[in-house]
Amino acid sequence: MITIKDVAREAGVSVATVSRVLNENGYVGEETKKKVLKAMNSLNYSPNEVARSLYKRESKLIGLLLPDITNPFFPQLARGIEDTVNQSGYRLLLGNSDEELEKELDYIQTFVQNNVVGMISATNHVDQNIYDALQIPLVLLDRTTDQYPSVYSDGREGGRLAARTLVDKGARRVTLMKGPAHVKPAQDRFKGAVDVLSDADIDFSVLATTSYSFEDAKGWAEELFQKYPNTDGVIASNDIVGIAIIHEALRLGKRIPEDLQIIGYDDIPQSSLSYPPLSTIRQPAYEMGQAAAELLLQTIKKEPGIETKIEMPVEFIERDTTRKE
Repeated sequence: MITIKDVAREAGVSVATVSRVLNENGYVGEETKKKVLKAMNSLNYSPNEVARSLYKRESKLIGLLLPDITNPFFPQLARGIEDTVNQSGYRLLLGNSDEELEKELDYIQTFVQNNVVGMISATNHVDQNIYDALQIPLVLLDRTTDQYPSVYSDGREGGRLAARTLVDKGARRVTLMKGPAHVKPAQDRFKGAVDVLSDADIDFSVLATTSYSFEDAKGWAEELFQKYPNTDGVIASNDIVGIAIIHEALRLGKRIPEDLQIIGYDDIPQSSLSYPPLSTIRQPAYEMGQAAAELLLQTIKKEPGIETKIEMPVEFIERDTTRKE
C-alpha cells in the first residue's frame, strides 16, 4: 500500500511537507505543491479520509445509520444519499443497527470518534433521547419527530390507498397485516388502512407482526392462512411479507388475483420480479435518500430558510396481484 512516505520520497520532499499539502495547513511553495501532487498522481495515492479527519478534527465524512440492510428498501435510501453527498465531496460511513439499541449507540460513538460532520438516521430509537448529546447536525429518514429535521413519506395516505384499492377491486374479507409496533411509519400505514376499512361495507381482520425480516415473513404468511383461510384480500406490512404471502397462497392452491388479492408496501426491486408480480404502494426511496442528504448538507452549511419537514408522496403500483378493472 502506498504511504505518505512513498509520496515524500517520490517528490523529493519531507513527510511534513506532504502532510501540509494534504491538510492544507502551513506554507508550501507553489512549485513544491505541484511536485507533491504530481507524485501523488504518479503513485495513485489516495489520502485516508478518516486519518485526515482525526488530525484536523474535521472531515468530509457523514454517518448513515440503518436498521436492517437485508431489507432492500434501505439500500435504496442509502444509494440516494450516497449519490448526493458524493457530488458535494463527502463520503459515507455506514452503520447497521439490526434494530438493536446497543448497536445503535455503538455506531453513534464510532461516528463521533471519526469526526463525522453530520448524521442521517433511519432507526427506531429516536424517542429514547439517544441523540440528545450530539453536537453535529442530524436528519431523520423514514422517521419523524418534532425535535429533528426529517424526510418521510405519507404513510397514512399509503395505508388509505392500499385499503381503498382493495375495496374498489371487490375484496370483501380483507386481512390487514399490522407492522411492528415500535416502527412509527408502520403504525401510520395501519391507521390509514383502518380509516378506510372501518367505513367500508366489508369484513376485515388484523394480524399483528413484529418484524419485516425475510426470516419471519414465511411464518407470518403461514399464520395468515391458518387464522383467516377465507380471506380474499391482504394488505401486507411490506413487500417482503407480500412476496411470502404469494408463495404460501400458491402452495395452498389459491388463484391470484381471482381468489386472493395482495398489496405490498415499499416497491422494492424484488416486487416486480415475484410471480405473479406484486401490486404495491411505492415509497420513493431513492428520492427520499436524496432529499435527506440535501437537507443535511444545507444544515451543515447553515443555509437560511431550510425546510425541516419533508413529506414525500406515495403511489399505487398496479401489477398482477390485484384485479384489473
